[in-house]
Amino acid sequence: IQKTFFIVDEAQNLTPHEGKTVITRAGEGTKIVLTGDIQQIDHPYLDKLSNGLTHLINRMRGQQLYAHVSLEKGERSELADVASKLL
Repeated sequence: IQKTFFIVDEAQNLTPHEGKTVITRAGEGTKIVLTGDIQQIDHPYLDKLSNGLTHLINRMRGQQLYAHVSLEKGERSELADVASKLL
């Protein structure tokens, strides 16, 4: 996939293999953005450490073509923030 801005939402539900599959399809001029919240994993066989988003963050850290941003504040509601922390 060349010269494309590619967004993968809910990337915390990817397996490491699926994450690799997405990233390795990028051609020249392609930018890939993965979004996700490792506190909201819906996959029965993944957790905070074994999901594809965490895997990509850990493996790509330090690479010149990679950047990572963590957003600390939720934008939904106070109830959503409390539920995310406690449940």
